[in-house]
Amino acid sequence: MLSSRRLVPLSYVCICGFWPSDFLQVPLRSSFFRRVAPAVVERGAILNGFRTFCSSKDLSLEKCVPCKRKDLSPMTEGSANVLKPKVPEWELLNDSGVMKLCRKWKVKNFLLGLEFFKIVADLAESEGHHPDLHLVGWNNLTIEIWTHACGGLTENDFILAAKIDRLPFQSYLK
Repeated sequence: MLSSRRLVPLSYVCICGFWPSDFLQVPLRSSFFRRVAPAVVERGAILNGFRTFCSSKDLSLEKCVPCKRKDLSPMTEGSANVLKPKVPEWELLNDSGVMKLCRKWKVKNFLLGLEFFKIVADLAESEGHHPDLHLVGWNNLTIEIWTHACGGLTENDFILAAKIDRLPFQSYLK
């Protein structure tokens, strides 16, 4: 019965949260494919058979996936600009050719800054995706997120940024 369905080769099916090795084939008529694929294709997200853009409206509901160096390449600036509106508080930074997401905060005092970073560190550890944390002076915090394994941005970076944005930091901030 499965053979009577029209199947799409893996190199053409690329859905948020799944790497080609995670599934064998996705039937064209399946509700999963019909629901997710149009949004992905519409944004030009199918690139070399690897996951690119999330179809979820809320990136904070997604999960960072482990990086496989041989399969990983950084997204283009155009691709990053497509996902940027999902994390509006973050800015795209080009640091000597390496694209990063960057966000700054001012905290009430030094110890609150360290607590702030501890909360971010716990989240990052649970996601298996670790940002660069900077405490400058006594109250200026900066977080830079990028995927070190590929030397640029991946979808994981946007997912982690969205999750950081949902953390309860208001009592820490000036």
